[in-house]
Amino acid sequence: MLRMPIFFILFLFILSGCDQSAEYEIIYNDEESIDVNTKPVENKKDSYTIAVIPKIDGIPYFKAVEEGALEAGKDLGVKVIYTGPPTPSSEKQEEIITKLIEKKVDVIAVSANDPYKLGRVLKKAKLKGIKVITWDSDTNASYRSFFVNMIDPEIIGRHVMDTLAIEMEEKGEFAIMTGSPTAANLNTWIDWIQIQQKEYYPSMKLVEVEYTNEDIHKAYKVTQNLFKKYPDLKGIIGISTVNPPAAAQAVKDAGKIGKVAVVGTSTPNLMNEYLQEGAAQTITLWSPQKLGYLTVSLAKNLLNDEFPYEGQNIKNIGRIKFNGDMVIMGEPIDFTKGNVNQYDF
Repeated sequence: MLRMPIFFILFLFILSGCDQSAEYEIIYNDEESIDVNTKPVENKKDSYTIAVIPKIDGIPYFKAVEEGALEAGKDLGVKVIYTGPPTPSSEKQEEIITKLIEKKVDVIAVSANDPYKLGRVLKKAKLKGIKVITWDSDTNASYRSFFVNMIDPEIIGRHVMDTLAIEMEEKGEFAIMTGSPTAANLNTWIDWIQIQQKEYYPSMKLVEVEYTNEDIHKAYKVTQNLFKKYPDLKGIIGISTVNPPAAAQAVKDAGKIGKVAVVGTSTPNLMNEYLQEGAAQTITLWSPQKLGYLTVSLAKNLLNDEFPYEGQNIKNIGRIKFNGDMVIMGEPIDFTKGNVNQYDF
């Protein structure tokens, strides 16, 4: 049995969120999109510097986060330094954070590649008077003030499993492709995917969890190997934005459209072609620009001794949820063949 209440709520959310607006207007409500090459300038009365560190630099998802972060810096009058490692490496993140400590930034906001390995350098930052928050992927709670999460991990995990179950008619073998084995957010989603499968889809079988380390070329090869290893494979869940397009391309190249379903988390621009062709069926995400904007907004508030709270209304974001030490930005959006052209990020 499908979990109809979740689908009904998500369906209403999707309907309410779809419009024909220009680029990013659905995200910022009539705010003009920015030139990503334009760097924000420091406010003469407020010289705060907020450093935002993604898990990896250069992939579309984190580029979109950068756009939102830079726009928030411009709107709020703070300097934003956005810098990340070329590969999803906690060691490279530690090197970046060490340099940021030397620059005496005011806030370090990091999407952690490992929940524990950054502990030493983040503690050093706090001893230097630098405030630390996490976003997208958390660390141990002792290393930061709070975590800016995109979405409730239980909701995203259970929902993505539901979308695959629909395509597979609730039976058959499937695989999960994820990013780094140490990414705390992705691992939590996978836990909930498996819980949902065991509770509601006993005729479906998870055959393997593969790690691609945010490398789209590796993800493509992994998918090809899955086809060879599991000839009866009926579905793939791609967790991390580069995995669904790689899986969908492999499905297309292998002539398996209509035979292997692809769902997961990615951006509408990366998945538009595959959704239109039927190489992928449902892709779920949130606004990464909105996540970047929210992270910088909350970092600026923290510098003014303002802690997040339940129902807080953040400009250009809306009302957030807050549970203990975790901010939840909002609900997921499903992109399908029918609505993907309404989104541009």
